Amino acid sequence: MEAPLSASGLRHSPLDAEHRALGARLVEFGGWEMPIQYAGVLEEHRACREDAVVFDVSHLGSVRVDGAGAKPVLQWAFTNDLDRIGPGRAQYTHLLDPDDAHVVDDIIVWWAAPEQFLVMPNASNTAPLVGALEAAAAELAPGECTVADVTASRAILAVQGPNARARIGDLGTVARFSVEAAEYDGHAGWAAGTGYTGEDGVELHVPTAAAPAVWRQVLAAGVVPAGLGARDTLRLEAGLPLHGHELGPGITPLQGGLGWVVRFDKEDHGGDFRGRDALLAERERGIARRLRGLELDGRQAPRAGYPVLRDGQPVGEVTSGNFSPVLGRGIALAFVPPATEIGDELEVDIRGKTAAARVVDLPFVRPS
Repeated sequence: MEAPLSASGLRHSPLDAEHRALGARLVEFGGWEMPIQYAGVLEEHRACREDAVVFDVSHLGSVRVDGAGAKPVLQWAFTNDLDRIGPGRAQYTHLLDPDDAHVVDDIIVWWAAPEQFLVMPNASNTAPLVGALEAAAAELAPGECTVADVTASRAILAVQGPNARARIGDLGTVARFSVEAAEYDGHAGWAAGTGYTGEDGVELHVPTAAAPAVWRQVLAAGVVPAGLGARDTLRLEAGLPLHGHELGPGITPLQGGLGWVVRFDKEDHGGDFRGRDALLAERERGIARRLRGLELDGRQAPRAGYPVLRDGQPVGEVTSGNFSPVLGRGIALAFVPPATEIGDELEVDIRGKTAAARVVDLPFVRPS
């Protein structure tokens, strides 16, 4: 079952009518029509850093993987090691291409019950993920594992900010990176202490029938609705990667500075996982570039694709950049030579004008 389609062929969130009633500006994102802003990106960004906001992130995928073979299948498919957590916990991980180890998708796995997992891919990557897991299940655990795309059966509300838990009370009691069963307006769902802003908060996996009522309940608690525009500036300040920018074709976890997501020594399948050989070969020969954070001296906003220079010569490229509402200056993530160190002085070519930049540690902004 898929989410409803508009006349333009875009999918709609179960909360689409709620967004329109609030006057949200809607845009296409990953095949969905989703709110980019309500009152304004800067206002919503600051509300998340100072109080609490709620994002509709129903465009993200939800894939249920159930059965005795579920854990072995996920251990082979993904880079991280589920044995480092357990039921009732969540984990960030990667699905790699088997040939060159580029990141097909970055994923959060909710280990909901001993033999039940909710795998959360990015919107446009749900189908490739389902295909990879179905193939793994057929080979490794025939008859012991089911893979089901349940995206259309629920909404996901991300309540984020230093006051998020206090605002929503009983809806937000789940601990950070924990997963708990929840009930929403008489319907069974899940809640997890996860998010994509750098702030504390929870994500609510709410059945479609209950989604509008829960959305209104969250807003009635004083939580500000926020769109994907603020979600992007928040994740950039937090130094978090975005698929298609810092991750994707040609980009491995090692290049992205995310080697901690990879466990070469996990015991399942003799330590093997999809893409392991190619990634291990890259580790042994050394990476050709790596992701770093750049902070500019002024308010200019660097954008993806802008050249990064050293002494006037191109050495890299911006992958994501914007004006930081908290820092009051331009910031960027960029691929640069692997020897580039914190504190190095670089430049960014912004439409033919050179802007001074320095390499800084990530995140740019720490939680409130």
